[in-house]
Amino acid sequence: MIRTIAVVVCLFGFASTLVADQAPGGDGSSVTEGSLIYKTVDGRDLRIDFTRPTDWTAEDQRSAVVFIHGGGWTGGKPGQFSQHSLELADRGVVCFRVEYRLLDKKSKLPPITCTEDVSDAFRYIRSHASELGIDPNRIAAGGGSAGGHLASFLGMMDDVAVDGVSRKPNALLLFNPVYDNRPGQWGDARVGDRVKEFSPSENITKDDPPAIVFLGTEDKLIPVSTAKRFRDKMTDAGLRSELYLYEGEGHGFFNAGKGDNSAYLSTTDRAMSFLQSLGWFDN
Repeated sequence: MIRTIAVVVCLFGFASTLVADQAPGGDGSSVTEGSLIYKTVDGRDLRIDFTRPTDWTAEDQRSAVVFIHGGGWTGGKPGQFSQHSLELADRGVVCFRVEYRLLDKKSKLPPITCTEDVSDAFRYIRSHASELGIDPNRIAAGGGSAGGHLASFLGMMDDVAVDGVSRKPNALLLFNPVYDNRPGQWGDARVGDRVKEFSPSENITKDDPPAIVFLGTEDKLIPVSTAKRFRDKMTDAGLRSELYLYEGEGHGFFNAGKGDNSAYLSTTDRAMSFLQSLGWFDN
């Protein structure tokens, strides 16, 4: 890896003092990676890692994907989607990976801090679109498992604009997402009777973004029937919703390095095709 020290004022035109790297892209080309800080909570800096094409300029209006890692709201790291980011950056997309506060495994609290942080991160990215070289109206949220819950939370919950900046993505890329938290579904122990407040599946309305969902048929956390219900609820609301089932695959099947990588490659290609079908790469 060729390491280039630079402040983000040179990279994106606003303040931070982190490192940018040139790294091999998904097809062997080079992309630029680095980090920036989007908020500080109780003395802790929370960062957004980014991957962008080498021909990026601040004057661009590129499509973007904000990835949110999984881990049951209690674990995981932003690097889960590093390879996805490299692959999409090779294809011209600016990718971001969000760090958020994790819940204590011993607690029974709902994911309040998680939803707060990803909401703030998404608004931060959109509000700085002109410096990040992205189109504020072409920002997808993507996530796996609990990260899929958080991505779909942004998409389905009532939008709360802060200083006029929306947290609602323009599309959703969901990898075995735990987006249904009703009794008997994953996450119900934490969500409890606050289903309407936290469960994306119970908040679908006609103003929500289009979604593509990937699920293994042997996933022990998310029944196929749950994914079909979500798809049908979106369709009934007049929304575009695509569901791809992977026969015999379990939870986390989509991750880079899993098995022969065929599921990772397939889901990544389908996610990119989905964004292309929305007309995100006309410019």
